[in-house]
Amino acid sequence: MKGKLITFEGCDGCGKSTQLKILSDFLQSGGIPHIFTREPGGGKISEAIRGVLLDGKNAEMSDECEALLYAAARAQHINDRIAPALREGKLVVCDRYVDSSFAYQAYARGLGMEFVAKINAFALEEYLPDLTFFIDLSPEDAFQRKHGADENDRLEQAGLAFHKKVYEGYLALAKQYPDRFVVLNGKDSIDGIALAVQSALKQRGCI
Repeated sequence: MKGKLITFEGCDGCGKSTQLKILSDFLQSGGIPHIFTREPGGGKISEAIRGVLLDGKNAEMSDECEALLYAAARAQHINDRIAPALREGKLVVCDRYVDSSFAYQAYARGLGMEFVAKINAFALEEYLPDLTFFIDLSPEDAFQRKHGADENDRLEQAGLAFHKKVYEGYLALAKQYPDRFVVLNGKDSIDGIALAVQSALKQRGCI
């Protein structure tokens, strides 16, 4: 039996980490076979690429290089962790996935959906998420919540105008794929968002 791929998306500081921790506790208490992973990262090679991508010292990186590195890390991540877990029938919960590439590189960087889709064809054709949770919180509110951008994170240092475009990209994706996206109000209580996540997973037959 093939497992399910669940992804969490949103602007930096929207509360994904908190919700992932709550969901982990929920799945463990229910005895549901699962793994948690993240992008970029999730394995030795992908984590090494993550280090290059997020290093604030790599400010000269071109937008095309950035997009290609994300796609490369994703292909390796699928090979190392996602595909094996799905074949075992596990629930795979991923902190960011291909929709981040669409929001950050296609929309905010202006590379376009076609280019990003082409370099992520492997992920899109074989390993598209079964369900995507988008925590809807504007970058202004998100950065205020986390007390500003991380000075060591190259993408967080891209500026508010860039992150507004990322947010607009996510809103467009949620509208384009309403059957896959579950939009969560990032201003709701932590417990309220967690209950909405659990409810959606049950309704969609993921748990």
